[in-house]
Amino acid sequence: MKAAVVGVFGEAPRYQEFPMPEPTGPHEVLVDVLASGLHPRVRSQADGSHYAGTGELPLVPGIDGVGRTRDGKLRYFVLPDTTMGAMAEQTVVDLRRSVELPADSDPVGIAAAMNPAMSSWVALRRRIDFKAGQSVLIMGATGSAGRLAVQVAKRLGAAHVVAAGRGAERLAALAALGADRTVNLDEGPEVVSRRLGEAATTIDVVLDYLWGRPTADALRAIIPRRSDDAQPLTWIELGSVAGREAPIPSAALRAARLQIVGSGQGSVPTSDIVAELPELAAEIGRGRFRVDARPMPLADVQQAWRDAKTSFERIVVVPEP
Repeated sequence: MKAAVVGVFGEAPRYQEFPMPEPTGPHEVLVDVLASGLHPRVRSQADGSHYAGTGELPLVPGIDGVGRTRDGKLRYFVLPDTTMGAMAEQTVVDLRRSVELPADSDPVGIAAAMNPAMSSWVALRRRIDFKAGQSVLIMGATGSAGRLAVQVAKRLGAAHVVAAGRGAERLAALAALGADRTVNLDEGPEVVSRRLGEAATTIDVVLDYLWGRPTADALRAIIPRRSDDAQPLTWIELGSVAGREAPIPSAALRAARLQIVGSGQGSVPTSDIVAELPELAAEIGRGRFRVDARPMPLADVQQAWRDAKTSFERIVVVPEP
């Protein structure tokens, strides 16, 4: 069969022949892949930098997707970290890590939205005790996952959502998705600090896709301006596009009821993630969330890899029929 194959970590996969996978367990089935999202998590899988990677080569990247089983049913699936991913004409799916979709589902839309929406959905539903009526700040709100986080937070009952990100035009578009206030991180440091502090005086939860220096700067801006020192502030680390390490100021931990947690593979059990798949897939299928998706043929996977570095759309790799 044809697949996207990583032969060297750090290089884009190549479209080539790869051995057909075979089910080995009682719950495994072979599916025809219809769509698989090219998420940042997939790129880190392919360059060998993700903490959950196996370190084995060659590998077929792709951690999730939509496929059709031999009985004609559509299923959204999440794959374990192995060398057999979703960017292939066929892959093996554990039915316990999948959910059946309605027959009229859009495979590209589901494949584009599930992974980025899952980060904020699982964080608010499974990582913390989020309550309707709380206020949320999203760091990195102009990325695909951040845009969906604005929508997810509102859908789960957030009373007030502050969206912080880059690009004035993209920030302005977030109001239509549910953002009550925006902070442009492209502005000067003093302006950003003042506006973050003003916007986040009563924030309960932060969904952080940036980490690195922006997180440290945001903490310095927000903590001194908290309107109530007794109000808990839960900071959820979801991504690290701005840096893998953040110099957290010690005063932030002493001067506020600050709790920093992570949400992802390991901190959230796989069983909890799988349990959230049916409802999230149903919400996406009903059109509750908007995501910009761009399908690209599996044969053009190298171009897809290049485009993913600059595209604001979520690229979805589609094996040709």
